[in-house]
Amino acid sequence: QLVESGGGSVQAGGSLTLACKSFTTIFNTYCLGWFRQYPGKEREWVVLIDSDDSTRYTDSAQGRFTVSKDNAKRTMYLKMNNLTPEDTAMYYCAAAPVCGSGDSNEYDYWGQGTQVTVSS
Repeated sequence: QLVESGGGSVQAGGSLTLACKSFTTIFNTYCLGWFRQYPGKEREWVVLIDSDDSTRYTDSAQGRFTVSKDNAKRTMYLKMNNLTPEDTAMYYCAAAPVCGSGDSNEYDYWGQGTQVTVSS
């Protein structure tokens, strides 16, 4: 129900924009989030955007990443600026009835993921 796109390879300091398209109405009523996963690690939230468009960013994302939604297109975006090698990970979008603590176990719907690779 969620499909990500926009990943790729970029040099440090560069930018990427990820997109997450929803094919159901959960886009309008659920909390949506961007998560990332490092090899061998659990998925961790990066930014959450609630149905009222309120947002929450991790310290790492704050000031560099911007989340937005296009309700007409049922698409969520993640604009990532000033990328560093530490941002290299698989990025997923997800949806849950409420944002909660950002625990990935609380999110019911997931995309297939898109790889972001940042070289130094």
